[in-house]
Amino acid sequence: MLPAYISQTKPNPVSNRAPWYTNTAPTYAGVFLWIVFYQTMAQGTIDRASLGACIAALAAAGLICYALFYYVPGMLGMKTGYPLYVIGSSTFGTLGGYPLPGLFMGLLQVGWFAVGTFTSTRFILMGLGMDATPGSPTFWIVAALWTYLMGSIGILGIQYVARASLFLNAIPLLMILVVFFRVQGGISQHPVPTQTDTWGAVATILQTVIGFFATAGAAGVDFGMNSRNGKDVRMGGLVGIAGAILIAGGLPLLSVAGARALNPAITSYSYDAVIGSMGGTMASSMFLLFALASIVPACFCAFIAGNSFATMLPGVSRSLSTLVGVTIALVLAGTGVAADLPGVFGLVGASFGPICGAMVADYLLSGGKWAGPREGINWAGYGAWAIGFVVGISPALGLKLGVEPLALASFVVGFVVYAALAKAGLEPKIVTEKLAMAAGQS
Repeated sequence: MLPAYISQTKPNPVSNRAPWYTNTAPTYAGVFLWIVFYQTMAQGTIDRASLGACIAALAAAGLICYALFYYVPGMLGMKTGYPLYVIGSSTFGTLGGYPLPGLFMGLLQVGWFAVGTFTSTRFILMGLGMDATPGSPTFWIVAALWTYLMGSIGILGIQYVARASLFLNAIPLLMILVVFFRVQGGISQHPVPTQTDTWGAVATILQTVIGFFATAGAAGVDFGMNSRNGKDVRMGGLVGIAGAILIAGGLPLLSVAGARALNPAITSYSYDAVIGSMGGTMASSMFLLFALASIVPACFCAFIAGNSFATMLPGVSRSLSTLVGVTIALVLAGTGVAADLPGVFGLVGASFGPICGAMVADYLLSGGKWAGPREGINWAGYGAWAIGFVVGISPALGLKLGVEPLALASFVVGFVVYAALAKAGLEPKIVTEKLAMAAGQS
């Protein structure tokens, strides 16, 4: 028998779906307008390669995220109308789908919530001119207030935040443009690095972008189930992912270069250093507005985490599991652990890179459609994820594999290993074809 999380899920009918420019594109664009995405984009990049090479790397990263990480999940959601945790029962099995991608998605959202809490707390305190040191009493107090307020909204009022998301997403876009036009005169004065490492800079950008996007790529299933047709999937991704990455990553990167050229006192490559250089009321206001704009991603992280836990652990109330998750996030933020953005991006890329790779291989081997839930545990999927994850975290294990960027390498490994293990007969049989037929597949 199929688990309840599969058998009780109904496909989203085409009548409930909408054009790409009303859902997929603006929602994905809002993800990249979150300051967490571009906060460290200039670090280890513009000091090692030309600005042109860095912008080209961003364009390439956007296309990779669209073509490899988003497109197949988006098409699976569009063709079936089912969400990620149901679609994942093919690649990982009806039982295997509980941890991957089910609970794992929720756990990583707790991590993202911690990163958002850390960043928002810092910006609030900096905007108010108070001590923004992680671990300080003021930091813990503000972080706790942010955590439980955003967590509660994620539980109870996400629909209201969704309605306000378009307005709130416009705030960071406007501020990115303001900062850019204030410092754009210095872009042409940005010095060419004396010791270039173009590939190192390109690999860093690819790792940053792909690592940030990996979970959102798998969640393309949930975006796709709200798309009417293949055109909606394609246009939503090209505009909301590839286009948004180039704009939301490129303008801040250029702004850091311009600001550093105009003001030698700026020694950091972090975007918040540029904001701080605006000085006085303007800098304070911008820090507070960036924190305000972080409300939407914070609430959605709490919502997605709660949805994952509630679906996979139906015996635990949604409110309790969400509050436990955000409390863990509070500890990670308050202690400063969540400050390591490159580390977070690397872990997410290593975790979901092979998941996306395995899903793409499963899709192609199934003739460009969803195969349906597979019995028990799909060892082809778990083998692909395990080996891809090891590749993704290889530096932490003391392994020098010589492959960069690791987030992309973990995707490729996941794809290849799944295909090999599936061909070797490690895919279990499909439990039923009724779900696929109900969704309009042959």
